[in-house]
Amino acid sequence: MRRTTESAALTAPVSRSTLNGVPGTGRIALAAVIAISLAACSSSSGSGGQASPYSGPPFATVTSTSGALQVAVRLSQQPPAAGNLEAQLTITSMTGNTPVDGLELQMVPYMPQMHHGTSVTPEIMAEGGGKYLVTNLYLFMPGIWELKTTVTGAKADSVDPQFEVQ
Repeated sequence: MRRTTESAALTAPVSRSTLNGVPGTGRIALAAVIAISLAACSSSSGSGGQASPYSGPPFATVTSTSGALQVAVRLSQQPPAAGNLEAQLTITSMTGNTPVDGLELQMVPYMPQMHHGTSVTPEIMAEGGGKYLVTNLYLFMPGIWELKTTVTGAKADSVDPQFEVQ
């Protein structure tokens, strides 16, 4: 089907192609809806085909000061580079190797060789299953960093994981 439209004494053919009864612009809109739907399904909060930055082996594993807890540290960037990072601490009991929930953590990043910390306070949120997400972890320069962590709640303890930032 061909139509012509006149505009300012010009005649131009206007074509409306169809595929299975759906006009060309309708096909584009339909394709966009399908693409968005597929993207939404694949970007759910589950794995969605993408590995979590914390799914690999721990970057560091340390025992708490009392010896009652083991803390595995996974970083959003392994090996860590200077800048703003996130970390996941997995805390388990040394007796039975079971996850420990119900803890409150306070963390102070500290550079022992330079005798200073950082001006930014990390935020820590319990995720369940003994996992605690640390955001706003600002390790602004290369070198050895220590995450001086105080544990309160179901158990009272401390742990100071240490690692090098590139």
